[in-house]
Formats: sequence, C-alpha cells, structure tokens
Amino acid sequence: MENIQVEKLQGEELRELSTLVNDYYRLMQPLMEEQQFALLRSTLSDGLRRSPRAHSTRNIPLANLTLRTACAFAEMVDPDHNILIAIPLYPLYRQGLLTMEQITADWGEDIAGLLEGLANVSKFSNRNSAHNQENFRGLMLALAHDIRVIIIMIVENLILMRMINHHPDEEWVRNVAFEANCLYAQLAHRLGLYKIKGELEDLSLKYTNREIYTQIAKKLNETKRSRDQYIKEFIDPVEKRLKEAGLKFTIKGRTKSISSIWNKMKKQKVDLPGIYDLFAIRVIIDTPRNKEKQDCWLAYSILADMYTANPARMKDWITLPKSNGYESLHATVMGPGQKWVEVQFRTERMDLVAEKGLAAHWRYKGGKGDSSDKWMNNIRDILETADAGPMQLMKNIKADAFGQEVFAFTPKGDLFRMAAGATALDFAFHIHTNVGAHCTGAIVNGAHRKLNYKIQNGDTVEIITAANQSPRHEWLNIVTTSKARNKIKQSLNEERQRLADIGKETFNRRAKNRKVEIDEAELMRMIKKQGYKSAIEFFADMGENKIDAGKLLNTYIDSTTRELESEHVSAEEFQLIQPKDNDPKSDVLVIGEKSINGLSYKFARCCNPIYGDDVFGFISSDGSVKIHKTDCPNARHIQERYPYRLIRANWSGKTGEMLPASLRVIGNDDIGIVANITSIISKEPNTMLRNISIDSHDGMFQGYLVIGVSDNRQLTALIKKIKTVKGVKDVIRM
Repeated sequence: MENIQVEKLQGEELRELSTLVNDYYRLMQPLMEEQQFALLRSTLSDGLRRSPRAHSTRNIPLANLTLRTACAFAEMVDPDHNILIAIPLYPLYRQGLLTMEQITADWGEDIAGLLEGLANVSKFSNRNSAHNQENFRGLMLALAHDIRVIIIMIVENLILMRMINHHPDEEWVRNVAFEANCLYAQLAHRLGLYKIKGELEDLSLKYTNREIYTQIAKKLNETKRSRDQYIKEFIDPVEKRLKEAGLKFTIKGRTKSISSIWNKMKKQKVDLPGIYDLFAIRVIIDTPRNKEKQDCWLAYSILADMYTANPARMKDWITLPKSNGYESLHATVMGPGQKWVEVQFRTERMDLVAEKGLAAHWRYKGGKGDSSDKWMNNIRDILETADAGPMQLMKNIKADAFGQEVFAFTPKGDLFRMAAGATALDFAFHIHTNVGAHCTGAIVNGAHRKLNYKIQNGDTVEIITAANQSPRHEWLNIVTTSKARNKIKQSLNEERQRLADIGKETFNRRAKNRKVEIDEAELMRMIKKQGYKSAIEFFADMGENKIDAGKLLNTYIDSTTRELESEHVSAEEFQLIQPKDNDPKSDVLVIGEKSINGLSYKFARCCNPIYGDDVFGFISSDGSVKIHKTDCPNARHIQERYPYRLIRANWSGKTGEMLPASLRVIGNDDIGIVANITSIISKEPNTMLRNISIDSHDGMFQGYLVIGVSDNRQLTALIKKIKTVKGVKDVIRM
C-alpha cells in the first residue's frame, strides 16, 4: 500500500500515510482471523487506489484523517473490533466504492449499522452545525441513535483539531474549534472521556485565543521544574505511609489543562500565580473489586492524618458514581508551604473507566449498562425541546455536564441525584411526569415548601399533588432541568391543542347551522390578517372564549361574499362585456343558453376552477361573468340569494392557459418531506408551483399549495403522486 495515491499525496503526507497504514495493520492483525485480515487489507488497498479524492475541500488528507481516527480510538477509548473496521470502511462506502450489500455480506450487520449511523450524521455535520438550528438538531438526533457513533465522531473531531493547527482558513478553524468546544467536548464529558474532553478544550482555546493559550503554556513550562519538585516533596511521605499500610498502588502527579486553568483565572479573577490547585495527585490502588471502597477510604484516612483536609472540597464519587460511570474519591489538603493540593483516590478499574469513560464501564459490566441508558435518556430529553435553538441546546448539554449535583431522598428512602439548583418542581418531574404535572408543593424535612424551593443535599422531599392541578406557563420560570422544562412545554402544547379542537368544533358547528361552507385557504388568510401565526393559536383562543365564534363567522361571510353584495338589480339590466377579438380566453368557455361566445369572464378565487371542472357563471355588477365550480363553498349561498344572476357555462373543448388550483397537504413533519413533494411537482409536465405555505406543530405539518395546471385530469394524477410520498397523510383540493 506504500505506492497507493502517490500522485495524490506527496512528501510528508505520503510518508505519514505509509506509517499510519503499518500502525493500523499491526493494531488489527491480533484482533482478526487470518482470512478476515487479508480481506480487510485487500478491501482498503483497492478502495484507496480507486478513491477519487485524496483531500477534503479544506485540503485535509482524508486517508490520514481516517487512519489516525482508528488508531486514536483504539488507544484512547477501546480496541473494539467492529468499530476499528467500520472507521476506515466508511469513506469507501460514502464514495460509492462499497455497497451496503457488500459490507453486510463481508462484515456483518453490526458494522453495516455503524456505517449507516455515520452516513446519517454526515448529512448534518457540515462544520457549521453550531450556527444552524436545523443542522444542529439533525446532527444531535442522528448521533443519539447509537452511542458508538457519538464516540467515533468525538475522536474524529479530536484528530481533525490536531491536524488544523496553522491552517490558512482561520475563520473555518474558528468554526471547527467553536463546535469542538460547545458540542464534542461536552459530549465527551458526558461519556466520561475526560482526557479527550480536556484536549479538545485546550485546542479550542488555542485556535480561538492563541495569545492567552501561549502565555499560560509558557508560564507552565517555566515553572515545571519547581512544580515537579513540589509534587515529589508531597508524594514521598504519602507513598511511605501507604506502603506501611500494606496497600499496592501507583501515584501520579499531573498539571491541569490549560483551558481549565484559564477558566479558573477568569472565574477567580486572578493571574496564574494566584491559582492554588494547578495540579492534582492521583493515587491508583491495585485491589480486588470487593475491597475497593474500603481501601480507597483507608488511603484517604492516611492522607488526612498527614495533612489538613478541606471538608468543603470533599467529593465522594465512590459511594454514588456519576451517571457516566465515573468513580473516584477527591480530597483537597493543605500541603507543604501552605499550598492546597487536590488528591484523587481510585482503583485500577476506576481509573480505566475514568480514562476511557462509558466504553470501559460497559466492558466491566459485559455490555451496555444502566449508565449508558441514563445518559441516552438524558440526551433525548434535551432534544425533545422542539423550539430550542442551537445555543439553548448546547447550553442545556453544557449545564448538565458541568453543573454540580445535589442528592435528595424520598420519604421511602430512595436517593435521587439532580443538578445543583433544582427546585421542588424539578424533583417532582424527576420522580414521574404525572407527579410533576399535578404538583402543588412539597414537604421538605417536615416543613411545607413552595414549588420554587431549591433542593439541598440530604433533603427528604415529599411531593404534594392535587387532581385538579395542571402545568402552567409560569412553571417554566421555576424549573431548571431540561427534563422538567420539556415536559411542561409538552403539556402546555397538548392543552393548547385541546382548546384549539374545541374552538374549531364550535366554529364549524356554527357554520353548519347557517349552511356556510368554509374555504380553508380563505379562512387561513383571515386568521393571518388578525395577527396569528398559526391556526392552532387562533382556535385555542376561541376555545378559551377570547374570540366569539359567531362574530368570526359573520366576518368570514362578509369577506368571501363582499363582491356579491352589490346593487340589487335584475339580470336583464346587466350589460355583458365583450372582450377584444384577440382575447386568448374567448374560446375556452361557452357561456349562456344560446352558447354565447366571446364574453368577458374571470375565474372565482374562492374555488379556483380549472379546465374540466363542472362550472356555472355568475354575472357580477361590472358586467363580467365570474366562473365558479358547482361544488364551490359559496355555490349554495349564491344560488339561493341570486338565482336571477346565474348563467350556464361549459368548457368549449379546447384547453386554455395554465390555471391555479389550491391543495391542502397533511402529513408527518419529517426531514425532506416538503422537498420530496416539490420535487414531484417540478417534474410534472405543464405544471408549476406558484405558492406554498407550511404550518407545523407537534410532529405534524399542514401545507397549502397553489399549483398551475392545465386541466383537472392532470391535477387528479398529480394528487395521486403526492399521496405516495412517505409521510403524507392526505391531499385535499380546496
């Protein structure tokens, strides 16, 4: 493979590719049978040779990026056989060099599923998702279907960040860095991939504020010798005492990440010398699973005897691990020279989980565990907020990832973990949606508290409910967790929909009693004129009696029949207007009992008749003939009130100009459904889409289309085709 892409890659890039290929094969050979390994080599060799592109549009060598990602995944996360095969196969699949059938046959359904997941993500991951709401939501939803795809994307983003230092397109680099910090670093934190998270944040700071990054890095380098000496002075006596206690362990000292130091400097408003906890000591204990807690606490007690501990900074993630599987006992003590030092106690198993996150946690549990299920549910709860923009979604993810946590008990003794700042109402929704929806207050430690009471560590919380209670809009200002906020919004939307159904039913009943047929398109125009963005909001106000249904119906009748309310005269007094001889419409219709030809006529906007419809003529006050469909919503009203102004009209047998027809389309609010509908219309001969308006709510959409067609047979055929689009429920001609 060393000769592959010689013409496409040159110099350092080609030498790096050769090294990466060898590294990847050394990594994969022990994980595969000989025959399967040979198939992998031949597949990749053939794919690289046939690949039409060596670089991305930003001049990133694609093969180098892919192989770097695979090797980094094995090193930093897990040498998972299927994932390490899927990563290099994906570019070949995306370029059409491998089919899904080939992949399934050669590598199995699991690897094929991973490639499909990566393909779904690639539809939205355009390195601009952080600034585009739909792309961001699409990306997140695609990611949330398979947690392994999330990890692959995180590692690939890390490799990309490593490769773009000093890239000439500085604006693009800043966008990539912004997305890495706001999205992938936060996802890495949730998955417990702290090492990756720290490096992503450091690189993001480097690319967005290189001056600050360089200053901190330089100062850390200048003080490295004195810092290493201090760590040694601190560790030596601790190491001696732990050995005397019979513990098997290793001790590591590490400097905190540059981005973490910069955040502390901003938060504490001090320079680098003012940060007291620039580094942390980690004690990793070699002990059986059944003695983990005992030995960690023993090591802590030895440290607390030697140095004064700060109880306010004590964090026990051993008794109750984090949701991403992280377990560790953190203590901060006053070391030599009156300096605060953070010490972390964990076992070798805990350290592996801390370094490689949920991936390692599953391995110990023998598959997906509770931690991954909780994490995925949390992500999906955040994604339920349909009207949240990308910044709000990222804020929710970041807040949940970095927020401190509080622990509270139910009266039965069940312990719940929540984000710091959570209220009694948050706690109620955390227990169950129905409990939250009917919550009226809480009894905390025996005392009655309001909904906005902030939960404290160790509280015992009993939720008070009432059957007649329901969520209110002001509750959104009380809750702090994304789960509670989403459930409240969902309930409020459901209530608005219920009121809208009541309002619409009331209006339709009034119209039926007065024998008025409602033209939906005309009604929507009237609703828009009154300042409402959607019909649901309008009819919900009607359901709450904020709008009088009777008055609205009168307004509707006035607007649709205003042109009919002209001077009361007989049909004989009307002067029929003759058009110019060259009027192209003069031979499309035959009007009158004696087949009078050449009269001036117009097509009524209320029903938009087209060639082939059953029609009749109505003589308007200006002498022209208005052509209506016989089943027009206003036909009965016209025929009953103005029978003397009616005139027969028939099509002459010659098709005329393209005429507008209005359609109402109802369906699921799926990605791409509107594009599929418009594509069908654009491909239809002698058809033109003149106007389209879409109104979506709660996963459904209602679209109004005005289409130019030549006759009703063509329109009928078009309606049948639109109904075949996946997700379309119904198509109705207005």
